[in-house]
Amino acid sequence: MKVVTGRVVEGKVVPEAPGLPEGALVTIVVGDADTFEVTAAEELLLTEALEEADRGDVVPAEEVLASLRRRG
Repeated sequence: MKVVTGRVVEGKVVPEAPGLPEGALVTIVVGDADTFEVTAAEELLLTEALEEADRGDVVPAEEVLASLRRRG
């Protein structure tokens, strides 16, 4: 999985990064306002987090919830 930004041009999403194959399935996330932007550093952090998840390097939800309960 990778993160690619793009713009809407004539009603279609046009990615700013090359390399998406024809017919690729994409997910589009739109904020509450019309648009939102992330910095290059934020995009890198998101990409790294997705790569960690793809590798299975995650914390189970039960562990996160238990930690939050202990803090509360």
